[in-house]
Amino acid sequence: MSDAGLTPAEAARWAVLAGIPLAADRRTAVAATADHIRSVVSVLRELDFGDTPPAAAYRAGEEECDAAV
Repeated sequence: MSDAGLTPAEAARWAVLAGIPLAADRRTAVAATADHIRSVVSVLRELDFGDTPPAAAYRAGEEECDAAV
């Protein structure tokens, strides 16, 4: 897949490789959706989580509440 985006023909080829039948009239929509997902994931990959522990380390109710309301 190029940086220019997924073409409908490439979407069809990837669908065949995945064993998913993709009708010709769906190729353009699938390619556009895949491009959108790719753009969102690329933004998420740029986030710096620093010292954020993984979700499995979180224990609900153990945090101290110190905010004033």
